[in-house]
Amino acid sequence: MSAEMSRLFRHLTNGVYVIGVADGEHCNAFTAAWVMQVSFQPLLLALSVNPGHHSYPLLRTGRAFAVSVLSSDQLDLARHFGTQSGRDIDKLAEVTWRAGATGAPILTAAAAYFDCQVVGDTEAGDHRLVIGRVVGGAVLAPESRPLIYSDMGNLDGSTTLFPDAF
Repeated sequence: MSAEMSRLFRHLTNGVYVIGVADGEHCNAFTAAWVMQVSFQPLLLALSVNPGHHSYPLLRTGRAFAVSVLSSDQLDLARHFGTQSGRDIDKLAEVTWRAGATGAPILTAAAAYFDCQVVGDTEAGDHRLVIGRVVGGAVLAPESRPLIYSDMGNLDGSTTLFPDAF
């Protein structure tokens, strides 16, 4: 049933993003699909992150993250940032990026970006739910179509992570 569960959850309309994190000079980035707006006043985004990932300590101590929105033709970037660990390689070494106002890495080839200051972090099952106040952002490629999570197939290997039943 986990394959069926995976198909079900791929019907949630999630985009695909590269999340940049930084703590001083230490930077990393990872692919994420669980990002959403949660408030207008103030502008807040929520990000779900596995606390066992290499980026989480940088996120926790640096208190900032940048959401680079990938376009539909950037599946290779999603793969690059989502299938390797920052413990093993410098994932940002092979791409062009700049630091946002918060210091978090923003991919210059992204369709758009949001620069966020962390205002909350709470346990959410096997992940952490991190809330960030948007302090900057821009559309970088107005004609692009965002990459959608369901277009990625099982790139993230999540089919094996779903339970067999509710």
